[in-house]
Amino acid sequence: MTDLAERVLAEANTIAVVGLSRDPAKAAHGVPATLQAAGFRIIPVHPEATELLGEKVYRSLAEVPGPVDIVDVFRPAGEAPGIAEQAVALGAKALWLQQGLVSPEARRIAEAGGLDYVEDRCIAVVRAVAGITKR
Repeated sequence: MTDLAERVLAEANTIAVVGLSRDPAKAAHGVPATLQAAGFRIIPVHPEATELLGEKVYRSLAEVPGPVDIVDVFRPAGEAPGIAEQAVALGAKALWLQQGLVSPEARRIAEAGGLDYVEDRCIAVVRAVAGITKR
């Protein structure tokens, strides 16, 4: 793998998705569902839901029992630094901000904490283009 995003995803098995949506019409639901169908373990993080994609939902990253390979973010960029801090505390291997999300502060926090960092890329597109599957 020559691309950081491809390497991070190829090495991952468990993905905590912050902001996984209850609405199947939204990318924040469809993207994690696609990853789950490709064999990745998805851990939903949502403040109100109890079950999404057939998995128990955690209210915050602090509640997620590790290990987590990637923290995938479907929240506004302004929330990314706080999520980065939680990802570092959780011991995640990587922080991934979905397409359209950029946060220099989240990058600084993640990289200072030893995490790989990907931003402004759709994890489902990277998976499809690289043909990465866990099945």
